[in-house]
Amino acid sequence: MNIKVYSTTNCPYCVMAKDFFKSKGLEYQDVNVGEDQTAFQEMVQKSGQMGVPVIDIDGNIIIGFNRPEIEKLIK
Repeated sequence: MNIKVYSTTNCPYCVMAKDFFKSKGLEYQDVNVGEDQTAFQEMVQKSGQMGVPVIDIDGNIIIGFNRPEIEKLIK
């Protein structure tokens, strides 16, 4: 499973999402879009959103920390 979390340093929902993946023992790539303009553009292109978190699970895009949707995709 390939998980990428587009986040920023001060985003509480980003922390919640990353803590959730850690609690499930899942590895993920954390991409700080506040520090990486190229990653920010990639996130906007994938999601159409400028807010974080945006979570990419095997090409499935989730806007925000939508726990039920994440749980469906990680089963």
